Amino acid sequence: MAGMGREKRPFEVESTREGGVVGGEKRPRSGLGRVIVEAVKIDSFQKVCSSLEPLLRKVVGEEVERALASFAPPKVGFRTLPKRIQGPDQRNLRLQFRNKLALPLFTGSKVDGEQGSGIHVALLDADTGQIVSRGPEASMKLDIVVLEGDFAADDEENWTREEFENALVRERDGKRPLLAGELSVMLKDGVGTLSELTFTDNSSWIRSRKFRIGVKVSDSVFEGLQIREAVTEAFTVKDHRGELYKKHYPPALNDDVWRLDKIGKDGAFHKRLNQAGLWTVEHFLRLVVMDPQRLRNILGGGMSNRMWDSTVEHAKTCILSGKLHVYYADEKQNIGVIFNNIFQLMGLIADGSYMSVDSLSDSEKVYVDKLVKVAYENWESVVEYEGEALADVQAYPVKGMETYTQDPINGLSGSTFYLQGSHQEHIHLFSHNSLDE
Repeated sequence: MAGMGREKRPFEVESTREGGVVGGEKRPRSGLGRVIVEAVKIDSFQKVCSSLEPLLRKVVGEEVERALASFAPPKVGFRTLPKRIQGPDQRNLRLQFRNKLALPLFTGSKVDGEQGSGIHVALLDADTGQIVSRGPEASMKLDIVVLEGDFAADDEENWTREEFENALVRERDGKRPLLAGELSVMLKDGVGTLSELTFTDNSSWIRSRKFRIGVKVSDSVFEGLQIREAVTEAFTVKDHRGELYKKHYPPALNDDVWRLDKIGKDGAFHKRLNQAGLWTVEHFLRLVVMDPQRLRNILGGGMSNRMWDSTVEHAKTCILSGKLHVYYADEKQNIGVIFNNIFQLMGLIADGSYMSVDSLSDSEKVYVDKLVKVAYENWESVVEYEGEALADVQAYPVKGMETYTQDPINGLSGSTFYLQGSHQEHIHLFSHNSLDE
């Protein structure tokens, strides 16, 4: 028995060490206790995770949607709300074309603004409409691109950068770049002018059958700067073969008369004008000045008032040459009336001095009117001069005023003259040196 007691003692001591207190030390937990403690810890962790799950799902979901939005194409018919596009100083900035294109356009021909002007683009503060002429963005680089013709109803519509990029048109497979020339422009004081641009392909192959030209902030500058792009109106580009029938804006004096609006080549109006001896734009303009009613009779009733106005206004944009015509009332050439090269009255020469029409008294105007009629009836007696040949003519002092009248020889450009006819009306014509204005 004693032997058996001695064999059991180590077991009892070991049991005491595992489940009780030895020498005042805390008794370790049993296996079941450890399981209970771990279960409580796991339950608490799961409760914490459950409370964080909605927040984590929201954050992760937003990040996934943001990443997908940058790669996935927009859904058809779906438009996101326009973003407020702002510059670095929180201004609402946008680019805008300042004039329209000269249409129609043909492949291989230069893209110009109306009446042969340059195409101007400006950086605007959209809230004030004022040009942004200061700051680094006022001298930034812009890229020129081609867009689908059905992109944006007008330049006032809002769009996102992604929508703009998705509307870009690339060249057809195996073709040259769609737009050739200088494909970037530098702003100066917030304004830039597009340089040489030509289309190498027509617009018949795309969905809308029309293009737009757009400008955007160059990808190489102002990274992250959001400025709304500018777009032109939609237009058709035709093959250059159609240019044989193209109207000229502005027309030249020696252009065939069918180059004017509403007069088709080999059409009824064209044939009637030719039969009357009117072959060029200059012939047309001269009859507009001398006898507009006769010109209307030649064209016939098929030309409506609206068509007439359109044709005449187009003709008036013609750039005049420097030639002048003088009809002298006497053999000594002391008094004469001056006409430009489309036979439009410009003024009166008297004893080597020039008087503009609006400087004349009523009685003097009556005299000049009679002299003009005589000149028209005896045009073979009119003397033709180059503008420089009359450069010595002096301006005549206007009665009752301290200033001098406009000198038609040295200062024609941009002046207002009277159109001779049954009544006097103002028209605005440009001299040969007004191209740069």
